[in-house]
Amino acid sequence: MRLKLVAVAVAALAPVVAMLVYNEVALRHQRNEEVRASAAQAARQASSEVERIIEGLHALLVSVAAMPSVQQIDVPACNEALKAVVESIPNIRTIFVVGLDGRPVCGSMAFPEGVIFSDRDYFQQILTTKAFVVGTYTQSRLVDRPVLPLAMPLMEGDAMKAVIVSGIRLDWLQNRVTERGVAPGNAVTIADGNGTIVAHVPSPERFVGTVIPDAFQRLIHADQPDVIDVISPDGTERILGYRPIALPSSPLYVSAGFAKEEAFAPINRATTMNALAIIGGALFAFLAAIFIGNRFILLPISRIADVMEKWRSGQTTARTGMKGSDELDVVGATFDRLLDELDERRRQNQEAEEERSLLVRELAHRVKNGFTLVQAIARQTFSRSDPERYNSFAERLAALAGTYDLILSREGSASPVREIVSAALRAHVSSQAERIRLDGPEVVLPADIALPLSLVVHELATNATKYGSLGSENGTVTIEWKRDDGRVLLVWTEAGGPPVSTPTKKGFGSVLIERAFPSKAQARSRSDYKPGGLVFEVIFLIGEPVAKAEVDPLGRDT
Repeated sequence: MRLKLVAVAVAALAPVVAMLVYNEVALRHQRNEEVRASAAQAARQASSEVERIIEGLHALLVSVAAMPSVQQIDVPACNEALKAVVESIPNIRTIFVVGLDGRPVCGSMAFPEGVIFSDRDYFQQILTTKAFVVGTYTQSRLVDRPVLPLAMPLMEGDAMKAVIVSGIRLDWLQNRVTERGVAPGNAVTIADGNGTIVAHVPSPERFVGTVIPDAFQRLIHADQPDVIDVISPDGTERILGYRPIALPSSPLYVSAGFAKEEAFAPINRATTMNALAIIGGALFAFLAAIFIGNRFILLPISRIADVMEKWRSGQTTARTGMKGSDELDVVGATFDRLLDELDERRRQNQEAEEERSLLVRELAHRVKNGFTLVQAIARQTFSRSDPERYNSFAERLAALAGTYDLILSREGSASPVREIVSAALRAHVSSQAERIRLDGPEVVLPADIALPLSLVVHELATNATKYGSLGSENGTVTIEWKRDDGRVLLVWTEAGGPPVSTPTKKGFGSVLIERAFPSKAQARSRSDYKPGGLVFEVIFLIGEPVAKAEVDPLGRDT
């Protein structure tokens, strides 16, 4: 009982816990969506910043290409002009013009002897596309520092006569990303088309110049931006928003990752506090339930239980003597009145039992009269016009009436298989009982299974008399049954009769056999028309074992 009281306390706390759990799940889902939206927004902002930088430098190169000294490739004037441009722009280290053979022509600084740029990927790409190109992470041959090359063609009409090259200082780009600020645990990554990281926050010294792991390479050239859950190379679980290079005007891959631990830290703290509060409330509720239960529930219940045990042992004068307005006191007083009334109830039950027995006998009498009336109507209706059909109908009706007699004699509860089969065969065994053998254990069937089984057996006997073994002098029928795990298998075997063959169409009897049993019996049947005689099998479900009444040979209750 104490466990039940604790269970009551648990049940009382369950709605509160369920509400807290629901709020926790809803809050985490909402926070997750907020973080995902923030990650996507951060990636968009970083990507937009990169695009503005690239577009600004593109515009710068366009302006440089329009300078007369550059257009005419006046080397001294070109050198001076480009040097002046570089001194006023902090995010680039140099601007220079390269001939189509890859050799430098003029620039903002002196060129090392023998330097050539024809092997650079961006140079090969601009020769093919004749359009503005953003290169990949490159170690500059002029300043020996990593840069992100930018190049555009210098055109003369439709022909390209040279290439203007510059490069974004990666230390400057890293400072720009760092200045934007990143919350603890979060990360921003900028990478080129090869997946080489050109800027990273935090720990740029660890990641810049390295290649994004293979697991994330697919994101660089994805079709659309997206937000995913990842475990970053530094081991942090993050929600990552990314912008692939495939987007218009997006020459670099940009991603922004938000650390889940930091993002969900306030919720985790609130969850811990709620869990501690629930545990404390549960302990208080359990202690209160045990104390109150002992005082106001367990003691009164024990008192009532003691009286019940005494009454069962024969002390019919035992009473609780409980009085008062408390619910258990009311139960005790009611129990005392119940004990006072038991003798009266017992007497009333005996009278009711006698009346029920009388009603059952009356019902049996009326059922028999009903069968007699139906038989009389059938005889008057078609006994002369179709005697054969009338005799078949009368035999079926007699078998059904016999089964009802059997069931009503047991007051509708159950009937043994042997008695059901014997009743169904009564019209066929009067003069040839020795030709029919019954073999099987004592199995008691409920009334709704006994009736269809009686009809099936009667139909089989009728067919055996007309076409099978019972229609010949030496023919026999063996009916065997057995029970296994709530199912009954009954086998009807004919022998010694005329040769039989499979019928070409189903008659009424065949349909009756197939559909007689109710659906809950899950009955299945099979007919095997062997040359020596029909073998019919039916298996049906009777459920749990049914307690059977003891019956004397005359069918009277004992």
